[in-house]
Amino acid sequence: MKRILVAYVDPLSFQAIEQCFQPEYLIDAVADRKSCLELFNKRRYEFLFIDVELLCSGSLSSNGRTNYKELLQPFWRVFPNIRIVIMSSQEKIRDAVMAVKAGAGDYITYPINRDELKHITENIYESTLKQEELGYLRDRFWAIDSLEIVNTKSPRMKKVFEKIRLVAPTKMTVLLTGETGTGKGVLARLIHRHSNRAESQFISVHCGAIPDTLIESELFGHEKGAFTGADRRKLGKFEIAQKGTIFLDEIGTITPSAQVKLLQVLQEKTFQRVGGETDIEADARIIAATNEDLKQMSLQGRFRKDLFYRLSVFPIDIPPLRERLEDIPYLADVFLKRLNKLYSKEIYDVDQRVLSAFENYEWPGNIRELENLMERAYILESSPVLTAESFPIELFVSDIKAPGSSSSDSFPTLSQVRAQAIEAIEKNYLNNLLSFYKGHIQKSATAAGISSRQLHKLMSRYGIKKEGFKNQAVISESQVPVSKK
Repeated sequence: MKRILVAYVDPLSFQAIEQCFQPEYLIDAVADRKSCLELFNKRRYEFLFIDVELLCSGSLSSNGRTNYKELLQPFWRVFPNIRIVIMSSQEKIRDAVMAVKAGAGDYITYPINRDELKHITENIYESTLKQEELGYLRDRFWAIDSLEIVNTKSPRMKKVFEKIRLVAPTKMTVLLTGETGTGKGVLARLIHRHSNRAESQFISVHCGAIPDTLIESELFGHEKGAFTGADRRKLGKFEIAQKGTIFLDEIGTITPSAQVKLLQVLQEKTFQRVGGETDIEADARIIAATNEDLKQMSLQGRFRKDLFYRLSVFPIDIPPLRERLEDIPYLADVFLKRLNKLYSKEIYDVDQRVLSAFENYEWPGNIRELENLMERAYILESSPVLTAESFPIELFVSDIKAPGSSSSDSFPTLSQVRAQAIEAIEKNYLNNLLSFYKGHIQKSATAAGISSRQLHKLMSRYGIKKEGFKNQAVISESQVPVSKK
């Protein structure tokens, strides 16, 4: 059942919310910010109603102003899509409005009116649906916190999500195939989230990361004395995942003996611990994933054919990012919003040149690579827009030729290309350098082998301000080449 958390100062506010939403929601209540965060980390909530005084308690920054975004971040870190409603007295409306501007869903004033309360929550829900532009999802099959995932313009991905919608409520075994970084783990959780087992545990096992000698013990457990070092009984992942879902990532890497045991689970719904003799019932839905061609592996004798056919009852192939380029602007925007919630910077857009380069890039690392590049650029960027200079120059190699023309006039001169490359490298270097030294001019200049005056001139040339690096996470020292005199 869905839950609402109420962090209140006035007990009447909690009573009003309880009367409004029960029995459709379970209502939890706390009377201080610390308890609110503790409970928030233990359970999943659809809505958080929090009194503005509790939100702002002990929150004054060094300049005497309240950073509302910073106060909301601990909740977003746990549930990025949580709907937050600020409760406020008439005297505190200005604070409530500032919290909404920082990202809260809405605010409501005391005394709480039931009709107004319903109106606010319905508006938040409806605006979420409109924002995601998912007309075909208005039957509300997808959970609210999944709308961000299933939004796509790609015809192939729409087919993927339609398959997930159909198979999720069943007990059927699912095989997810696709290149590394395409989001197989995310889609496995999406299936579990919309299954009849959603309230039970989701156990993820990266089979490729487990040594061959331990894979059977990890999956099926072992009895005391089963092998050297087995000084106690251990429960395997299948036993822990009872009544829930087990996700077997990189399934093609498991040993032949583990394949036999997994086949037994799929055929007979039972297994035995290593060194055990008692059959244990297996009641866990299996979702497997691979970036290899299991069918080809089975033909080559590297994977059991019977196991392959048992696993691929319902296969779902996930296209690589280069085959769903129409989704890149949306994915970039999603990652940017997440970064704005997690960090204290406010960057609102991606430069058009960057988006054009994204469309011409091959994306060998797929969505994972896009997310990593966005986060790195976010750390380096000092303006309100992610510019080309904050991304690796390799991303723009294919951007040299003007699009849509084969004429030699469409090419820049060699000297122009060199100048552009030098500018991009210099700005990228300076961003890395200043980020590493947290904006300290003298240390940065010394490391670069130039004077502080020269560094100031370069920063002015590229529009870089040292203030943007004061509170950034320090990047790896290997990213900053230090001049050796």
